[in-house]
Amino acid sequence: MRPPPGQEPGASPPSLFDGAGERAGMSVVGQLEGELLEKQDNGCQSRLKVVSLHKPEIKLESLKEDIKDFLKTSGWEKKLQNAVYSELNVFPAPCHPAAPPEHMKEPLAYMRKAQGSWEKRILKSLNSMCTELGIPLAQKRPVSEQKELLSKWNEMGTDEPDLSLFRPVYAPKDFLEVLMNLRNPNYENGEQPSFRNHLGLIQVPLKVKDIPELKEDFSELGLNIGQLGIDDSAQVPPEFFENEHVRVGQKVLAEQDSAAAQQYVRQGCPTALRADLWALILNISNQPEDILYYEQLKSNVIQHDLLVDSLIFKDVKLTASNDDYYFVFEDYLYQVLLCFSRDTSVLEHFTYSSATPPKSYIRGKLGMEEYAVFYPPNGVIPFHGFSMYVAPLCFLYHEPSKLYQIFREMYVRFFFRLHSISSHPSGIVSLCLLFETLLQTHLPQLFYHLREIGAQPLRISFKWMVRAFSGYLATDQLLLLWDRILGYNSLEILAVLAAAVFAFRAVNLMEVTSLAAAEAVLADLSTLKVMPLLQIFLFATVT
Repeated sequence: MRPPPGQEPGASPPSLFDGAGERAGMSVVGQLEGELLEKQDNGCQSRLKVVSLHKPEIKLESLKEDIKDFLKTSGWEKKLQNAVYSELNVFPAPCHPAAPPEHMKEPLAYMRKAQGSWEKRILKSLNSMCTELGIPLAQKRPVSEQKELLSKWNEMGTDEPDLSLFRPVYAPKDFLEVLMNLRNPNYENGEQPSFRNHLGLIQVPLKVKDIPELKEDFSELGLNIGQLGIDDSAQVPPEFFENEHVRVGQKVLAEQDSAAAQQYVRQGCPTALRADLWALILNISNQPEDILYYEQLKSNVIQHDLLVDSLIFKDVKLTASNDDYYFVFEDYLYQVLLCFSRDTSVLEHFTYSSATPPKSYIRGKLGMEEYAVFYPPNGVIPFHGFSMYVAPLCFLYHEPSKLYQIFREMYVRFFFRLHSISSHPSGIVSLCLLFETLLQTHLPQLFYHLREIGAQPLRISFKWMVRAFSGYLATDQLLLLWDRILGYNSLEILAVLAAAVFAFRAVNLMEVTSLAAAEAVLADLSTLKVMPLLQIFLFATVT
């Protein structure tokens, strides 16, 4: 995603009081209403009244300037600026005034239709599991069970419930099959043979970037610019760059400027500053009311048992619990994901997501809309590997409520795009197409060789991108990659890295004769260094 409207890449956001800032502020004021402003509204008003009573020199005609001065001196200008900037990072581009509301979710009708069909399939799978096992979608826990869960809240990983009958609602490979069958009906029935030249698995005509455009977008990753995650530098000794980068990072944190932090992390985060910088970019401050909200979600988990709870337990057991890096965080994962499933504030992201939250009906009221409820309450049905979105964050945040808030914000900004069908540049369809286009354009021999032996590259790389490489890269490398996702407010870098991995292993891949052999060559990514791969692919590739 590009920087907010009217802002050049890497530039500071407009002042809250200049023309661009005013327009940006007005466009998101509805989003902020009831959030940041409401928290201190009464206090601000009463203080302003006191000021006006005790300082008769404040005149009505100068009130606007006086309020500006008050906001600056009290620190509220920076807080408001960060809040506006945060909203702009997720706010969808404005639609044409005459466009119907669904265009804000997804402008292409065939994408909306495909997403709707996929959602029905997921819900059918969930309902059939519910019927087969004779388990309700939701039920109140007996008091004894509530007490037991509360006492074991910090050690849920020690429980070994029988999950043998539960199965993931779907896995990434099932989702890939759906994406492979996507077609634009206008192209299907028209005379547009040009797109048939694309020999990959994704057959929809979306605009994706080429290497020159990617170089421009990711210019801060250039060979002559210092990076954390690169051991050597021809221009500057690495220790000098790291020390200076840490100093600048500390200054950014002292300023508490979200836009500056976002620009800063494009060159990587020092380990000691990463947690605070990510929280600043995501505008997470973990106030007492946020902690209270988390405790309310926890209380909902204690009181009610949902079918998706078992899916969460099953997923953690199948993925993170078997991972050398993440098994120690099993309890954190249960806590965060169980609370996440109850969080109705997550529903807000469906205003700009192509997806629609699934509904269920109160028992005995099937088909009666007034008795329909969202299920699960957050509208997100977990799939195989979902817990890996949370696992890397456990290295950074050890306070459950803050860990929870960071994950929730990462999900509603980025991760939801990896498992929904849309035409968004950071959506999984565009990422798959970008990956295949990069390979087909810059490594044609490798692409055609793998295609001929039945080892389409996307069949191997899809699972990496759906998980944002979590569980595949070493954790330090994964965090360096996620630095750039936050810095550029875009997931496109996932497709670039996937292509770079194939380029790095190209010699070995040219020797394989089957899909299984190709998968074996790419089975272990834990030794790869992210930044050298990205730099070589983007800036040392002949275009």
